[in-house]
Amino acid sequence: MAEETPLSTQLVDGQGAFNNVGLDAFVKAVKLSEAGLSYAVVSIMGPQSSGKSTLLNHLFGTKFREMNALLGRSQTTQGIWLAKAKGIQPLTLVMDLEGTDGRERGEDETTFEKQSALFALAVSDIVLVNMWCHDIGREQAANKPLLKTVFQVMMRLFTPRKSTLLFVIRDKTKTPLDILEHILREDLQKIWSSVPKPEKHIDTPIDDFFNIEITALSSYEEKEEQFLEQVSDLRGRFMNSISPGGLAGDRRTVVPGSGFPFSTQQIWKVIKENKDLDLPAHKVMVATVRCEEIASEKLRELAESEEWRTLESDSNTAIIPGFGKKLNNMLSQHLNRYDTEVVFFDEAVRTAKRQDLLKKTLEMLYPSYQAMLMHHRNKAFENFKKDLESDSSDDRGFAAKVRHYSQLCFTDFSQGSSDASVQIAGWNDIKVREKLQRDIDTHATALQTEKLAKIAGDYEERLEKALGDPVSSLLESANPDAWLSVKELFVHETSSAAVDLSAVLIGFELKEQEEQKFIINLKRTGRQIIEKKAREEANQALMHMKERFNQVFAYGPDTLPRVWTGKEDIKDITRKGRMQAVKHLSILAVLRLEGNDYDHIDSALNSLVNDAGDYECEGEVAPGMSGSSVLASNTWEGVSASDTLITPVQCRGLWRQFNRETEYTISQAIAAQEASKRNSSWLPPPWAIVAMMFLGFNEFMMLLRNPLYLVVVFVLFLLGRAVWVQLNVEQEFQHGFLAGAISVSAKLLPTIMNFLKRLAEESQQTINNVNRNDVSSMTSGNYTRADSPRQTPVKEMSSFTESLGDAHKDRDERLTYRHAAKIPS
Repeated sequence: MAEETPLSTQLVDGQGAFNNVGLDAFVKAVKLSEAGLSYAVVSIMGPQSSGKSTLLNHLFGTKFREMNALLGRSQTTQGIWLAKAKGIQPLTLVMDLEGTDGRERGEDETTFEKQSALFALAVSDIVLVNMWCHDIGREQAANKPLLKTVFQVMMRLFTPRKSTLLFVIRDKTKTPLDILEHILREDLQKIWSSVPKPEKHIDTPIDDFFNIEITALSSYEEKEEQFLEQVSDLRGRFMNSISPGGLAGDRRTVVPGSGFPFSTQQIWKVIKENKDLDLPAHKVMVATVRCEEIASEKLRELAESEEWRTLESDSNTAIIPGFGKKLNNMLSQHLNRYDTEVVFFDEAVRTAKRQDLLKKTLEMLYPSYQAMLMHHRNKAFENFKKDLESDSSDDRGFAAKVRHYSQLCFTDFSQGSSDASVQIAGWNDIKVREKLQRDIDTHATALQTEKLAKIAGDYEERLEKALGDPVSSLLESANPDAWLSVKELFVHETSSAAVDLSAVLIGFELKEQEEQKFIINLKRTGRQIIEKKAREEANQALMHMKERFNQVFAYGPDTLPRVWTGKEDIKDITRKGRMQAVKHLSILAVLRLEGNDYDHIDSALNSLVNDAGDYECEGEVAPGMSGSSVLASNTWEGVSASDTLITPVQCRGLWRQFNRETEYTISQAIAAQEASKRNSSWLPPPWAIVAMMFLGFNEFMMLLRNPLYLVVVFVLFLLGRAVWVQLNVEQEFQHGFLAGAISVSAKLLPTIMNFLKRLAEESQQTINNVNRNDVSSMTSGNYTRADSPRQTPVKEMSSFTESLGDAHKDRDERLTYRHAAKIPS
């Protein structure tokens, strides 16, 4: 298959404009980026119309525009053109430069010539210098300005590239080539010596800057066949020109093919700006730009790859087995692709840019790695919480459980972290591990606090059960040693609970101060329970005082309710009841757990009884202080506010209220006693009895002579007695004569009517019974005279007497009930 037509493009136009778009298209077309450093650049310079384009076309198979001799000698090539050599290995780029000394630009317009010459030397590995044979050895020949131009612009390269100058002697004559070469080298040395050079290169020989090669060609017009044969031989020298021993075997500062477009553009820009060209710095700059471009391209390719997107998406939702291995492989391939494309650039630059690429790549990958670590951390932490909270065994304490499951948790996390690790990245899991440790500590502390709070609550509840009701019972009983019993109970229960609590706290491995704090809080709780119960009892002090008073006042030594018969000493009983009430108040006034002596409180409260009844009290008031003055204060002397249950002023107020509420009970007892006395003395005085016997002798004799009157009087007496009992006349007149008279008069008639009605009903019932008995006797033949109706009045009288007796009995029971009811419970 025939090879395709070589590609070509105008790199720089006649006005010096650089063709960026054309160069990029040309590089892509010839696949220069794939060549790396395995390519060569050949350029040609020489006088205008010296056959440069013709030589290149025959030498490299290019299609540069050639001069038409029939139209005259004129400028053919404008600017700089670039083409690919045909059939030359390695890839060879050929630049055709605009000829020098052309009439079109004029005598003084040499700027472009110098710029293009410097560009060729900076870019090309081999520079062909096209010269006419007849100009060699002449002082003013056309080759002298050209060579001076080459050497002058060469001085603008701070570090020359050691380019190869291949002088092509055109239209060779009969003069031997070695003679021409000798003359040419002498001329080159003279020109080199005459060119101004930097101080550091004054003594530098030309060989340090150039590889000088000389060849000669016959005339193309006169000896075309010989010319083509010589060109063919010369073409062979360009095969593998960059290999050791080749024309450009010792070239320097080569730019990789992918950086060639940017490099040439920057070189032309620097030349156009008339700056000195530092080729090593330019090489670094090109490497920097190209390595950055390649790194950015590879980073973008990785970010857009389906493999990475899938891995990134999955890493945000769940654990990916083998995550680290997958990421390692992906990262290695990613860096290898970068290394492959930048292998021909400056080593220091590509290494630095590789580090930048690695850093940016790792920054992109790191969130997924962190997400994976967090998944493993969450899994390990959840297992820790589940295992710790579900472990209800008693074979080890809470602290030991925390250590055991923490170790399992970190083992689980370490396995997950190892699976997710990326060796090439050098990442570590220290921060996540520290966070896991903090989470474990926080959860363990919270759970420990919760368990300790529950344990403390259980022991507080235990103390509540052990102290609550017993303390209330002891204080309610108000025995003299009530507080001593309470203290003994408090010490016993709190000590027992503290011992048990210490045994439980061993498993938590608390510090001694923390453990003691729990014991102190437990004892404080016990004291608070006692104080709470004591305050509850103190709030009911008035009720307790009344109960203690009633126990003494309303009940006798045999615990039976008192019946006020008139023989009891109410004042003494009242005093004893009040003393018991005051003793109860004294017990409830102050919290007495420390065993302090509070006799002055007892004495001050006992003085209340003395002030109330003018009786001697059992205690002594504190010297220099009366009971009234003590009870006028808001605080008890020597008693803290926390231990005060009832202040002195409150005690006095309770005493006053107690007296007011017990006055009625006492007055009721006195009234009952007086009523009992009156009931027991219902007979008139003896003198009245003698007077009645003397004055009523005639009436008495009349009753004896006529017994019927006696029966009537007896019946009236019974009737009156029954009405008296029914109306409860004594009770009615206790509220005053007028009120009693009004009440009795209002009840008298209804009461009499009720009695008469009852008598009538009983008479009727008696007659009915007699009739039934008569019928029964007549039927059975057992009718007797004893059942005669004439005996009915006697039976009626007996029934009435029994009814009256029942009325008396009911009255006595009501009185007894009222007396008992007057005593408040």
